[in-house]
Amino acid sequence: MSIQSEEKSKKIYFLLFLVPLFWGGAFGTAQHVITEISPLIAATLRFGSAGLLLLIIVLLRGEWNWKVLRRRWFGLFLMAITGIFSYNAFFFIALKYTNAVNGSLIMATSPVFITLGAIFFLSEIWNKRLGVGLFLSLTGVVLVIMQGSFQTLLSLSFNKGDLLFMAALASWVIHGLIGKIVMQGQGVSPLFTTTITTLIGSIFLAIGSFFDGEWKAVLAMSGQSWLEMIYMVVFATVIGFLLWNMGIHQIGASKASIYMNLVPINAGWIAVVLYGESVKWEQLFGMLLVITGVFIVTYKKNLRGLKVQT
Repeated sequence: MSIQSEEKSKKIYFLLFLVPLFWGGAFGTAQHVITEISPLIAATLRFGSAGLLLLIIVLLRGEWNWKVLRRRWFGLFLMAITGIFSYNAFFFIALKYTNAVNGSLIMATSPVFITLGAIFFLSEIWNKRLGVGLFLSLTGVVLVIMQGSFQTLLSLSFNKGDLLFMAALASWVIHGLIGKIVMQGQGVSPLFTTTITTLIGSIFLAIGSFFDGEWKAVLAMSGQSWLEMIYMVVFATVIGFLLWNMGIHQIGASKASIYMNLVPINAGWIAVVLYGESVKWEQLFGMLLVITGVFIVTYKKNLRGLKVQT
């Protein structure tokens, strides 16, 4: 492996830490935005705007590729339907019927299923380090969600909303696995992939939004909601999904997925810092376990220094 490839591999491990940071921050902003407009309209604004921004970037960089689009259109279409449309539709609608605790617990299992899927269907390698990292991270997520009380877990009851969250989970797992396959092709860059899937997914979200609420409510959105929407478009969508697809492309679905466990962690500390919520020592310990698990899975000796190989 060349020194350039080593440098590129080293860089993505650190860039992926930004993904759960941006997605964790989007949790609170989205919660506020959907108090003023319907969930699917909010999702349409977010991904539609992001898709147009990405399209401009692709055209300016000269990365639009009709050949790749014709050759990989079905895989890109499936990525858009699963990761952009169905995931967000199920997720936002589920919040109408269940609470965030149930949803967080269900979505926290996504790295496990993505890893198993990558091993069984994409021939990615299982090892003890990966298993230990997954176990520690998942345990940490549960501790954070429990909020220091086993009663929180014991009181969980599953309803229609939880089933919708499970559908969202399935959509996200399939999206990650398909993304690995699609981006294995020559010329299928993460930027082009993110652009096409975002544009296609936003079209289907727009269709669904006409049955979910009134678009005229957008005109009455507050300044705070518009700032939150800009954050979700630029950071949580354009940068977040681009880095996520880069991670899957460069280090595989199983290793990239472990970063998903950091999403509820970031959502938690952001709520403490920005909204004055309290935090318990059990939750701090859980956060430490998650970070330790991510470190174990992604750490490589060659991250300490680069070795030139010919």
